[in-house]
Amino acid sequence: MKKTNHILVSGGILLLSGFLVNAMSVKKEERNIYEQAEVEVNENPFATEEIPHEISLSEYKVYAIDLPEKLDFAGERVPIEDPDVYERLDREFLVNTYWQSNGLLILKRANKYFPIIEPILKQNNIPDDFKYLAIIESGLTNAVSPSGASGFWQFMKSAAQEYGLEISDQVDERYHIEKATQAACDYLNRAKRSTGSWTMAAAAYNAGMAGMNRQATFQQTNNYYDLWLNTETSRYVFRILAIKEIMKHPKKYGFIFDKKHLYNELPTFSVMVNTPIENLTDFAKSYNITYKDLKIYNPWLRDRKLDNKEGKTYYIKIPKK
Repeated sequence: MKKTNHILVSGGILLLSGFLVNAMSVKKEERNIYEQAEVEVNENPFATEEIPHEISLSEYKVYAIDLPEKLDFAGERVPIEDPDVYERLDREFLVNTYWQSNGLLILKRANKYFPIIEPILKQNNIPDDFKYLAIIESGLTNAVSPSGASGFWQFMKSAAQEYGLEISDQVDERYHIEKATQAACDYLNRAKRSTGSWTMAAAAYNAGMAGMNRQATFQQTNNYYDLWLNTETSRYVFRILAIKEIMKHPKKYGFIFDKKHLYNELPTFSVMVNTPIENLTDFAKSYNITYKDLKIYNPWLRDRKLDNKEGKTYYIKIPKK
């Protein structure tokens, strides 16, 4: 019995020793796995490491912005000494300065599209500052709003047609940058005559001429900065002012880039068309370009063909390769 107990005890010790050895082996193996994982994490450029809260806060800084002492829109002075005007302007500077990705994209696109917009504004005696209105409307893209406003200048269908733009299943000239800019100029000249100032004309582009004149009559002032308006319209001119200042002095507001980073418009030539085009891909290939190229330079062509039953004259841009 004692011998048996001795054997059992000895066996138990051996078994326990085995467990301990195996456990130590497992622990060692786990340590190796963890160490390897730690190496892999450290070597992984996308891995994140726990950083003490105090260090992360001390390294991250958000700066207040010193607003310019003097600002104007289209030559009309901005009363920045007014506390309400100052706060509303400060908001737009902060939003547009710290929305860095959007700001940089706008700066890149402006190099491509401002040379098209600027001369049309000048020909129509529209102040150059209105090119920034196109930015806050669409970001210089052929955007479509939830309400259906489209193109760089965000015309609604009825307003676009009122100002001479063609809209059909196959043609939508809201996407024709030159024609849409001309239509915007026609509207703005009319708005200036109606509201009395370029600042009010800019606000009218958002709220409508009737809307701005109605508010001016009720509130007995046609000074935009003194009017109580809906949120969108009350921010509208301030957004233009902030974008204008940031784009004129980008490095001052932290936007660093070289000329090589900017987008450029390729040279094009125009082909006059006054007959139907059955297949726009075939048309593009006849000029040694792709259908994609044709659509990029002529986004106003909204279908795969152009019936042109009335024999209208269109000018289609062809990029020079």
